[in-house]
Amino acid sequence: MKTNIRGLLSLLVLCTCTPAFGQKQAPPEGSQPKDFTLPPKIEFTLGNGLKATLVQFGTIPKVTVRVVVRAGNINDGENEVWLSDLTGDLMKEGTSTRSSQEIAKQVARMGGGISITVGDDQTQIAGEVLSEFGGDFVKLLADVTRNPKFPESELSRLKNDRVRQLSIDKADPNSMTTELFRKLLYPNHPYGRVYPTEKMLRDYAIEQVKNFYRKNFGAHRTHIYVAGKFDAKGMEAAVREAFTNWSAGPEFVENLPTPVSQREIHIIDRPGAPQSTIFLGLPVIDPSQKDYRPLGLMNQLLGGSFASRITTNIRENKGYTYSPGSFISSRYRSAYWVQVADVSTAVTGPSLKEIFYEIDRLQKEAPSVEELKGIQNYAAGVFVLQNSSANGIINQLSFLDLHGLAESYLADAVKNIYAVTPEQIQQLCATHLKADRMTIVIAGDRKKIEKQVAPYGKVVK
Repeated sequence: MKTNIRGLLSLLVLCTCTPAFGQKQAPPEGSQPKDFTLPPKIEFTLGNGLKATLVQFGTIPKVTVRVVVRAGNINDGENEVWLSDLTGDLMKEGTSTRSSQEIAKQVARMGGGISITVGDDQTQIAGEVLSEFGGDFVKLLADVTRNPKFPESELSRLKNDRVRQLSIDKADPNSMTTELFRKLLYPNHPYGRVYPTEKMLRDYAIEQVKNFYRKNFGAHRTHIYVAGKFDAKGMEAAVREAFTNWSAGPEFVENLPTPVSQREIHIIDRPGAPQSTIFLGLPVIDPSQKDYRPLGLMNQLLGGSFASRITTNIRENKGYTYSPGSFISSRYRSAYWVQVADVSTAVTGPSLKEIFYEIDRLQKEAPSVEELKGIQNYAAGVFVLQNSSANGIINQLSFLDLHGLAESYLADAVKNIYAVTPEQIQQLCATHLKADRMTIVIAGDRKKIEKQVAPYGKVVK
């Protein structure tokens, strides 16, 4: 009986797969994504400067609320790296009226949770709950944002958590390479200070945390976003009630970097490492510049998608690496392009050769219409997916506000993606990816890779 069943299954597999042996069928071509239309929104500003944006979205009875404060790693001092992160950690530990346990129980009864995320430019206090609890959740987030207790009893535990995280990151070649790459691009600037020292972390006192909060948190730096299903009048009333009497706090202070890059190779020695982790890149235009989106399309064609040229070259054709990729990393009024790849030690030099070859090829010859169309379909599809959830809508709105962009950046995105020509892609690559200005950082076995990479730049000792 078992033999007969196995035989039938084998026959079924063969019958199912037979057409594949004859010819490879191309998938049907999808339709072009439609332009994004932002749902109607309510916007208002309180007397203390706090801004609010409320957007009805979707049909599921849930609401996402995010309080975004213009404070983060950019506000850390030279000897206070991760102080902003520690402040965010302590904000989770209760308020002047609620313990952390009480907050957790209350938000759980609302069907959700709270997260606090600290980034380079912003701190976000956010969560999602059932729609019927939307107004109460706003008030709870307001309490967490406005009235953190900063219990000293939790400081030692949280610092130890951060020390463990630091130890793990410092042992990871990708983190090592990121740290040095950012330090070289942003010398003497918070964007270039990725990790603190262990001593720095252990020495932080509770008064430093409280002082960081006082100096950087307030209504004037804050924007609250609400997206999902909710009662509009009730939600606006809840926001006004929860935040109206919060002090305005400090004005946002710009601390713009002056990024630098030059054709040098920096090696982080990892004796015996079987792989080399490569970071290769330079500063480029930031999201406030008109060519930023077309530059992103150029990146996706060159190295930023699975079908990109660099990935096809060093992954599919050469087998040097498993998952290379390039991306544009942006911050307030600053951005950089970087190609990342973990390659076998023996092909570290050849990998650099092929990466530079693909950059040079795109600068000299425009891609075909067919190749660009495939990337445009991919980029437009990704954009549509990014707008398919309440969190995605808030991400987009927050991005616009951080970089001072008009709503047309979203509304015309699909149209503008398809308007880019092959010649523009070529020109963008030639204009912004100056190979002779690219900084190269490699974590690997110096003895085995130094001679390999020497032809591609000055190796800094």
